[in-house]
Amino acid sequence: MAKKLYHSTNQKRRALIVTADDFGLAVPVNEAVEIAHRQGILTSASLMVTAPAVEDAVRRVKEMPELGIGLHLTLMDGLPALPASQIPDLVGNDGRFLIKPVQTGIRLFFEKRVKQQVEAEMRAQIERFLETGLTLTHLDGHHHFHQHPTIIGLLVSMASEYGIRTVRFPQEPWWPSWRAQREKPLQRFLAWLLSVPRFTRMRHRLGKAGIQCNDFMFGLHESGRMNLDRVQRFIQHLPPGLTELYCHPGTKQWQGDDALPEDYLCVEEFLAISDPELKELIEQLGIDLTSF
Repeated sequence: MAKKLYHSTNQKRRALIVTADDFGLAVPVNEAVEIAHRQGILTSASLMVTAPAVEDAVRRVKEMPELGIGLHLTLMDGLPALPASQIPDLVGNDGRFLIKPVQTGIRLFFEKRVKQQVEAEMRAQIERFLETGLTLTHLDGHHHFHQHPTIIGLLVSMASEYGIRTVRFPQEPWWPSWRAQREKPLQRFLAWLLSVPRFTRMRHRLGKAGIQCNDFMFGLHESGRMNLDRVQRFIQHLPPGLTELYCHPGTKQWQGDDALPEDYLCVEEFLAISDPELKELIEQLGIDLTSF
């Protein structure tokens, strides 16, 4: 069983959270989460409360008390909790969130009206999560959009009201990441370098508000491609501290508006985090398998 850990208290030790994103998106995702938690190394899942299979996800997780469940805050590429009439700047004619991260991000930063709509939608999704009766272990964002400075500010202001204690810190350390995969060295370095000012401010704001977060994250450059070999190499190069490894598992691909991208290897990711040999490797390396 994974033991829960909010932050790494001994920086010489290595702790690992393995999270499945998009929980509730479809039954194949929910199936993958349940099997990988019961048989493999999955310790955490991020729930999309407006997704089509959320009721199935909640039913399953109530039978898995050791699985940490967070809110996968969805503000693009998905369905809203509020009617489109209340958030007109965030949705298209089909009532779904826009998939325009740059445009939405700029407007969110500069336009008070957009900020108010985002805040209302955030509250609606947090409250819908709490209505499930599940314990909120953490919060993160679909497409990591929660790292936007305006959203961080809103999370800080809501933290005490909703019991938000832990937020995902989606920064991948370039050197351990490159050592593990030996791919895309320049891309990894530049992505890390350009993110340093933003993530430094993010960590400071969260820490000042008493909101905890992981130290590192793996999977950003391998999103949708976290097969057994890649996961194994990440585990072998885990840095000291608390690291989150995230993935998008599914027992099969499916069709429709909420289907994962066609190039996502969701079945391979599911098989990877369900592999019992990884659990043995983690034990051999003295890594603490934990959750938020």
